[in-house]
Amino acid sequence: MRRRLFAAVTIAVATLAGVVPAVAQVAQPTVVSADPVDWTPHVLDGTVHAIAVVGDTVVVGGTFSAVASVDGLRYRRDYLLAFSAVDGRLHRFAPRLDGPVYALAAGPDGTVYVGGAFRTVNGVAQRGLARLSVESGARVTGFTASINWGDVRTLATHGQWLYAGGTFSAVNRVPRIALARLNAGSGAVDSGFDAAITTTGDHRVKVEDFALAPDGRRLVIAGAFTHVAGAPRTQLALLDTGGPRAVVANWYTDAYRGSCDAAYDTYLRGVDFAPDGSYFAVVTTGNGAGPTRMCDTAARFDVAGAGAHRPVWVNHTGGNTLLAVAVTGSAVYVGGHQQWLDNPHGNKTAGPGAVPRPGIGAIDPRSGKALSWNPTRSRGVGVRAFLATGSGLWVGSDTDRLGNEYHGRIGMFPLP
Repeated sequence: MRRRLFAAVTIAVATLAGVVPAVAQVAQPTVVSADPVDWTPHVLDGTVHAIAVVGDTVVVGGTFSAVASVDGLRYRRDYLLAFSAVDGRLHRFAPRLDGPVYALAAGPDGTVYVGGAFRTVNGVAQRGLARLSVESGARVTGFTASINWGDVRTLATHGQWLYAGGTFSAVNRVPRIALARLNAGSGAVDSGFDAAITTTGDHRVKVEDFALAPDGRRLVIAGAFTHVAGAPRTQLALLDTGGPRAVVANWYTDAYRGSCDAAYDTYLRGVDFAPDGSYFAVVTTGNGAGPTRMCDTAARFDVAGAGAHRPVWVNHTGGNTLLAVAVTGSAVYVGGHQQWLDNPHGNKTAGPGAVPRPGIGAIDPRSGKALSWNPTRSRGVGVRAFLATGSGLWVGSDTDRLGNEYHGRIGMFPLP
């Protein structure tokens, strides 16, 4: 099981060429094993919110403060840690942040982009965004991006650009509500790219998650908003990002116009593009059950075509939240604190046809039905991070049972 990650090698080659690799799930020819590898370290508290692979190193971010190495030794690691993608050996990487990390993206030259709710990095004021050396943990001083308030919840890179989404309203004092495109080297805001995201509600505009297509030309955003660049787009929008400006695609859906629990400013929680860019999947919370509602569901949307789009399929949990999704071509992996999939008629119960999938599951991308893969995990709040690579599927959460084994908040299911 101690095999080198293909994705890590791909990133290393791109880095040598001076190019920032695109963030996208890696295509996998088959569903991963239900038996996680035995050599990953254990995060001992908090939650893992983000995972990135840089060279042969796995970088993990979240709300934790302690980690145990494979040999059982305990170390202090506040919000960030790094370990070998080959054997799980813990690295000395221990930058000092004063707040949580919610997003990571691999950068060039052995670096990682970090997003979250922190205000300082290694004692220097730099709010919500930073670029760090994976070897030393030092700040890359030439990258000076900083948000005004709020947080950064999602990051993606392609070529010269770094995309950031969250709850901020300005980057480097340049107004950018919840979404910005930055120069990946300097962190300067792209002056021509402004999605002008707004809402008619009383809540704050928020990009909860986004996904960048593998070619970098489409960005799907999910969150608390009603309009993008003046066009009506409720909670979900598709942007054309191949040019100098943020252009709202002639693609929309009314699937998420319906309400769920009024306590949620948005009930969308995660989105991910397929490796070929032809479709994406969305997962939701909402505390609402029923076959006609989009609360607590996973859904596939095709990109092709103009105008209104309906989901190709919808898979219902029966009233339990889904928080994270990864699309690999062979499967749509979903995680949260769900108990079942294929459960449109359940209401915190198993309805007709429901299949048990506690905390983690996989859906057939074509039929929308649950696959037989069922490793199980202790449910907790739920899976917060997936990362698919050429060797397997990384999973980050808030619990310590994965595949019927002890794995503290981080684990990896290898390809068979």
